[in-house]
Amino acid sequence: MIAPMLLMVFYSLKEYPEGKTFIQLLTSDFTIKNYVDAFKSDRFDIYFFNSILVASIVTASNLLFCLMVGYALARWKSLASKIIFSSVIAVLFIPSHVIMIPLYRLMVELGWINSYLALTVPWMVTPFGIFLVRQYILNLPTDIEDAARTDGASEWQVLFTIVAPLAKPILFVLGIYTFLSNWNSFLFPFLFTNEEAFRTLPVGLAFYLGKQSIDWGHLFAGAAISGLPIIILFIIFQKQIIRGLTSGALKE
Repeated sequence: MIAPMLLMVFYSLKEYPEGKTFIQLLTSDFTIKNYVDAFKSDRFDIYFFNSILVASIVTASNLLFCLMVGYALARWKSLASKIIFSSVIAVLFIPSHVIMIPLYRLMVELGWINSYLALTVPWMVTPFGIFLVRQYILNLPTDIEDAARTDGASEWQVLFTIVAPLAKPILFVLGIYTFLSNWNSFLFPFLFTNEEAFRTLPVGLAFYLGKQSIDWGHLFAGAAISGLPIIILFIIFQKQIIRGLTSGALKE
């Protein structure tokens, strides 16, 4: 797992690695020229900002909407609730590539091509997030919620002051998963944008792949820049991620 990342960093610190053998690369000097060029010659600052903005908006929206829907489906016992939840599960079986053309046509008709709306709105709530939160809330005791309602608390107060704090572990996992998925997303940002001002990092990196040759030095430098925030994020929050994934795995 570590070897590809080390190789990526190694190549990114070498000048013109595509024209040298591995032995020549080992004996050549290290340089940060590829990183400097990536920021100067290309609009990597814009790509980086777009990735941060899009991933943050989608993550925050998923945390809010998946919590609301998951709570409603977990506590609302009715036939309609079961039908809605079944439809959510059914959507999980549909590959994203199936909706590629219909979704693109919808973005065109709405006039959202080359806009942040196309990069965020379709993914503000996901069936996986709803399923994850709903299953977690089902295992939470309802005694505190009932006591709050007895004291006059509204459903919104119960949700955000009682359920949300208890569901922090799974919300944290959902947030990390959503952020990672959108940070690394390529297909739909590539389809929905054809202007540099709205490209994300994965889309920007794709333009280093030429028809005749590949600019390996700048490509690996860009990949290292793209992967660094995710690596730092995991190093800082790895305990919370593992705790959230394993929470509820064992029942007494």
